[in-house]
Amino acid sequence: MQYTCFVKVTLTAKLKLNHTGAQKSALDAVTLAYRDALNYTSEIAFTELDKTSSANRMHKVVYPVLRERFGLGSQMACSVSRSVGATYQTQWTKLKRHVEQQAFRASVNPNHRFRKFRGLDTAPKFVSRTLTYQYGKDDTFKKGQAVSVLTLNGRITLTYDGWNRHLSSIEQGAEIGAGKLWYDRRKKQYFLLVALEIEVPDVQPPARVVGVDVGQRSHLVAQDNQGGTMFASGRATNQIKDSFSRVKASLQRKGTRSATRRLIALSGRERRFIADRNHALAQQLLNRFPNALIGLEDLTNIRDRTEGRGNPKASKKARRNRRRRSQWSFAELQTFVAYKAPLMGSLATQVSAAYTSQCCPKCGHCSKANRPNAGLMFVCEICGMEAHSDLVAARNINLRTLLVRQDWMSTGALSVRPDVSGGETKAERLQRYLELRWSPDTNLPL
Repeated sequence: MQYTCFVKVTLTAKLKLNHTGAQKSALDAVTLAYRDALNYTSEIAFTELDKTSSANRMHKVVYPVLRERFGLGSQMACSVSRSVGATYQTQWTKLKRHVEQQAFRASVNPNHRFRKFRGLDTAPKFVSRTLTYQYGKDDTFKKGQAVSVLTLNGRITLTYDGWNRHLSSIEQGAEIGAGKLWYDRRKKQYFLLVALEIEVPDVQPPARVVGVDVGQRSHLVAQDNQGGTMFASGRATNQIKDSFSRVKASLQRKGTRSATRRLIALSGRERRFIADRNHALAQQLLNRFPNALIGLEDLTNIRDRTEGRGNPKASKKARRNRRRRSQWSFAELQTFVAYKAPLMGSLATQVSAAYTSQCCPKCGHCSKANRPNAGLMFVCEICGMEAHSDLVAARNINLRTLLVRQDWMSTGALSVRPDVSGGETKAERLQRYLELRWSPDTNLPL
């Protein structure tokens, strides 16, 4: 029996707006007014509303002022309260996580010095000239590849350019969500970022299953159930990141205004470099293993569970490793793989990451001692199997993804939370994993 999986994918279309000088002035006025309204609302929430994250409480206080003083439309004024509320909610969530992290580090190191969270010491300040448009109320797409957007003095109609796939999705009636008007200071150009929800063709459970291990030394190691492997070394990328860190440290020591401007530009360049690298890795993986069910590790709270953090007397090498760990963009890479996969006829799912680099995929023995000195090589204490530790992890992830596919075939549904064993206890889940075996016929020499 074959089952069908209907998948909807949300994409962000980046549309370049073709504006004249007068139209740009109108967009400048509305984005600056919106930014001022955000900062005003943030101050009110901080000083008068006890740092609340409730958009409704803010709305009742600031709505008349946003309409009269800043000249915003009704929907824009509502969007201001929601945006500020979301920002405060993010800060409160960070505070909660900060307290949990500090408590965890104090339990590991009794001499740990508690650090205060300073994200709510002052009202969050908004600097970017970005505003939110509600589709159908603040912006509307028109025929002839044009869009009508709201300004302080009414609507203006602009033509736009973009990626052909995004343009065709808009023309074919893709479901359009909220958009963001964003200003690129380097290019002095406005862009409209629009959420598009598209439905991909029906997906059958693929025969090919791929396990993907992400890391810092090897950014990506993949193993499929047909013997194919893929290694993506992170050495060159880490060297470039290190060069960025050296330059930033030098500019921070200098501390001048020009150094600060240079730091801002450098941070944007580093962010774009990392995103480009992750896009390329995701594309290479999907091209290497087409029409596959791709298993990714669930690395939630991985940094809290990583050993060796927070030691003020750490060596230079340990501090470098800690910095690299903080710069590790595994979540972005996994997100790129997950959203690109349905567009290329594949699917991505998450499986438990517990002990993937410590369990032997050949005999099932699981122990820290299987990785001598936590090194690159995996040597099983029982059966003597030797392999690259990242490849072993990829094989274990592959086996766990095979369980996802097996349950999909038997139930006809792919789990909403991409961990098919989410309803089981951890002990039962790990026991199920220990019963998995990697066939020696598919083992390939490194």
